[in-house]
Amino acid sequence: MPIILRSQREIEKLREAGSVVANVLSKLKEYAKPGFSTAELDEIALDMTRQAGGIALFKGVPCPYMNKPFPGGICASVNEQLVHGIPSRKVVLAEGDILSVDFGVKLNGYCGDSAITVGIGNIAPDRQRLLDTTQRLLDIAIEKMAPGVRWSLIARFMEDTARQAGFSIVRDYVGHGIGTDMHEDPKVPNFVSSELLKDDIVLKKGMILAVEPMVNMGKAGVRTLSDGWTVVTKDRKCSAHFEHTIAVVSDGCEVLTA
Repeated sequence: MPIILRSQREIEKLREAGSVVANVLSKLKEYAKPGFSTAELDEIALDMTRQAGGIALFKGVPCPYMNKPFPGGICASVNEQLVHGIPSRKVVLAEGDILSVDFGVKLNGYCGDSAITVGIGNIAPDRQRLLDTTQRLLDIAIEKMAPGVRWSLIARFMEDTARQAGFSIVRDYVGHGIGTDMHEDPKVPNFVSSELLKDDIVLKKGMILAVEPMVNMGKAGVRTLSDGWTVVTKDRKCSAHFEHTIAVVSDGCEVLTA
């Protein structure tokens, strides 16, 4: 399918949705403390989304493996969980954990999608370095995105940065286009592959990309648990995840979920 280029009017609509996402994640970061359950964070996100007049994108999404729609508004993934962690009252945050929260909203027909990973209380230095490195990968993309730039150039910088830090980029999950649907073309990898080099993405004004580096402390392999949703690292070492919805504009890019 052709990549949809959005008008300035549409970009403003996407920014409005992105603002709701940013406000929710900012509030959840305040509440992500020892003793809070991920279900409590989910309730805060859903309440804020309703108040803003939006729809939580993830809630009710069909499971690809079984008849079990995603029950939460947020994906709340702790420590070795990469993504798609199900919010639960049984999952109570503890000192030293790291928590990845992925959250999306549709507002007036347009979508915003973003993710953060936060430390719960004081975290170990190697976990902090994992968070800092993964955030740096997203920053690299934002610094380099502009019309005419090939995505493979950005992906190579991201991959090299993770490798030099001694970490692994997840290859099973990648970023994506976003607009009136949560997932649109193109697929946006955080690494260079023969597939990407064969059909590289040349950035154009009006492209909207959800860029989301996912980095493992150990090896890159992941697997899905029996609940059909929660993705964990195979070696059970920690994983981090950051994401922004980003618009390519004439002089570079603009983060719509800042």
